[in-house]
Amino acid sequence: MQTLDYSNYFNTYPDKEGRYGGYGGTYLPPELVKIMAEIRDAYNTISRSHRFISELRLIRKHYQGRPTPLYHADRLSKKLGSAQIYLKREDLNHTGAHKLNHCMGEGLLARYLGKKKLIAETGAGQHGVALATAAAYFGLECDIHMGEVDIHKQAPNVARMKLLGANVIPVSFGLKTLKEAVDSCFMAYMKDPITQLYCIGSTVGPHPFPVMVRDFQRVVGIEAREQFYDMTGNIPDVVTACVGGGSNAMGIFSGFLADPCEIHGVEPLGKGTKVGEHAATITYGKEGVMHGFNSYMLQDEKGEPAPVYSIASGLDYPSVGPEHAFLKDSGRVQYFTATDREAVEAFFMLSRVEGIIPALESCHALAHAIRLSRTEPMNSRGILVNLSGRGDKDMDFVIELYGYGEDFKL
Repeated sequence: MQTLDYSNYFNTYPDKEGRYGGYGGTYLPPELVKIMAEIRDAYNTISRSHRFISELRLIRKHYQGRPTPLYHADRLSKKLGSAQIYLKREDLNHTGAHKLNHCMGEGLLARYLGKKKLIAETGAGQHGVALATAAAYFGLECDIHMGEVDIHKQAPNVARMKLLGANVIPVSFGLKTLKEAVDSCFMAYMKDPITQLYCIGSTVGPHPFPVMVRDFQRVVGIEAREQFYDMTGNIPDVVTACVGGGSNAMGIFSGFLADPCEIHGVEPLGKGTKVGEHAATITYGKEGVMHGFNSYMLQDEKGEPAPVYSIASGLDYPSVGPEHAFLKDSGRVQYFTATDREAVEAFFMLSRVEGIIPALESCHALAHAIRLSRTEPMNSRGILVNLSGRGDKDMDFVIELYGYGEDFKL
């Protein structure tokens, strides 16, 4: 376990090679190394530009609707009877999730680089919708690769992407979910890295993508810390967020790394602990390289990515952002799991008690907060949950499987 200086953390990690300790880096075919270096250099230049920063701030304020509110879930807190639960309402960000925070930044970068098209993968569809929105805003073409399983589960978001002018490309090989969508998008990018910019949807991929996405998402943590202090005069006792690739989690965690509070990431345990029943990478994985970076990874006996599953399409990925692997090893962040059923219970509970329909991804963090409040003597401690997205996209799928929650004791 490492002792880190969190007061200077963001100036230290990643290093010049894009590494967080032994994780991260760039593992790519030779033909893409130069392209990645150009993207890295362009990002390093414009991210320090007053003009770029000013334009991004204007977009966030006047287009995205930032800052998003912090909400004290008073009725939920009283129902559970112990902890005070607060929600960072990223579901109220334009397009309904945190994803637009980095997509608008990536769109600005694409314009700076003179690109004509944005391409990306998507699982739950929130990244796809956000990137399609950014492409429309900046007048760029857009291709979104999406597994056929997720296309069925996330039909409302597919319709939104098409309405925004994106070309949705079905991925029909493998498990037909998020990992295969990334594979498909990488193959398309390699065919034309000159006119396209691959806008990775999380804190994963080769350097500089993990740090770019983290930096664009840091606004969530910066806002949340200030808002929580204004509301309570304190910082939270626990900050929690769901973790698939890890973008929403790194966004909110970034605001609290230097504070004396617990930070909890929550992975999808799905249906159980068997291979193919979950996507809890940090909990059950080991170090490995995929999609151009080194991190924890769920692997089969040959060292290849293992099959994964989650009811939440945005979490079913067999690796995790390298910064999460680093923070886990350092001991600064603890990682837990939540099952499908726990997430669905949280979905119905927040909908009924607070009138907020949350995304299934976010419900994993919410389920963890509910569990803490039920099982630990919290003494009215404050739990801050990153409500990373809204659940419109999940309603039909949840109702098809679980009705209106009749089997849950809410």
